[in-house]
Amino acid sequence: MNKKTAPKKPLNKALQLSGAGLQMGGIIYGGFLLGTWLDTQFAVTFLTETITLMAIFLAMYSLIKQANNINES
Repeated sequence: MNKKTAPKKPLNKALQLSGAGLQMGGIIYGGFLLGTWLDTQFAVTFLTETITLMAIFLAMYSLIKQANNINES
């Protein structure tokens, strides 16, 4: 039994990316908190900057991938 379902109307592309800023901010802030915690645990001073920088790259990768997926659909 094949039921024909009406395709869901895709959300506006701008609406789909509206949470991207919050997502990026959350990833970067989470990286900062993780780096700060690791700095205190291991008594070093370079992990906060390193992990925060990696979180920035991860957030940018996530944003670009999300934008490409939206563009393709």
